[in-house]
Amino acid sequence: MEIGVYTFAELRGDVDPERRMQGVLEEAKLADEVGLDVFGVGEHHRPDFAVSSPAVVLGAAAARTRRARLTSAVTVLSSDDPVRVFQDFATLDLLSGGRAEVMVGRGSFIESFPLFGYDLRDYDELFAEHLDLLLEIRDSVEVTWSGNHRAPIEGLGVYPRPVQDALPIWVAVGGNPESAVRAGALGLPMALAIIGGQPERFVPFAELHRRAAAQAGHDPPLSINSHTYVADTGEQAAEEFFPSYAAMMNAIGRERGWTEIRRQDFDALRTLRGALVVGSPGQVVEKILFQHELFGHQRFLAQISVGDLPHERVLRAIELLGTEVAPAVREEVVRRTATASAAG
Repeated sequence: MEIGVYTFAELRGDVDPERRMQGVLEEAKLADEVGLDVFGVGEHHRPDFAVSSPAVVLGAAAARTRRARLTSAVTVLSSDDPVRVFQDFATLDLLSGGRAEVMVGRGSFIESFPLFGYDLRDYDELFAEHLDLLLEIRDSVEVTWSGNHRAPIEGLGVYPRPVQDALPIWVAVGGNPESAVRAGALGLPMALAIIGGQPERFVPFAELHRRAAAQAGHDPPLSINSHTYVADTGEQAAEEFFPSYAAMMNAIGRERGWTEIRRQDFDALRTLRGALVVGSPGQVVEKILFQHELFGHQRFLAQISVGDLPHERVLRAIELLGTEVAPAVREEVVRRTATASAAG
């Protein structure tokens, strides 16, 4: 199993954008050094997040890393130009020696729609149309395409071309069954975000994705993405992570009418069947493997830098994830796979 980290580069607390950006690059460098497989950066267009252009930040990370794959998490494709998205990530692929990926999604906030002149009423249609064009560009050097929300392209080349053929494109899904089916039918890997409730309730999305993919003759991988924090002990992890996590979730919740996260809610989410992957290295290993029994996924991505969590704690959590959690998870997944093969 691939294991990695991603960040939204929050600006809560007294952290300024310049310092936060340097922190993101330090996180990428450390993730690579401790053997993690993936480093991702999300896109937002709000004052409380530092990154609006993941490809630019990942380009800087490419110069500081050697082996980790570099992905957006996510690129808000509904309000972006697919031509420019492809060009940005093809450039990143060239800079990184073939390590770029694009994770596309609708986005969890709506600020980008009026900012770039899109109508929020076209939310779903924009995503489907832009994804269609992005895939056409990926698969053909010269593109002929037309749609309802963008000027047509008549036999034009889109350059540069990436090192990888084809550039990996993932679809991020939160709770939309149609998105899971679309990703599977197109043969695209799916990143399933589990940020609340019980992981079991997300199993149908994985099944929809696999079924649609199999019917279309594909077998794309699945990623589980979760809020994660690792410390030397479970008690330490809970005490250090809760204040930042609760502050972030409650700030967003006030905008959306969510119930306030209390400590008892947080502790319930930390249990084996809860959404939070927070604890000691052993507890986090157990949680990831429990989810692997449910989903059989090929990748796990951890969102560690949440809210105003101090940078040094984020770095320590990344270190533990890479040096203690990842090796144990990989070894056990290999053992289980070998056992299942022998039994079958």
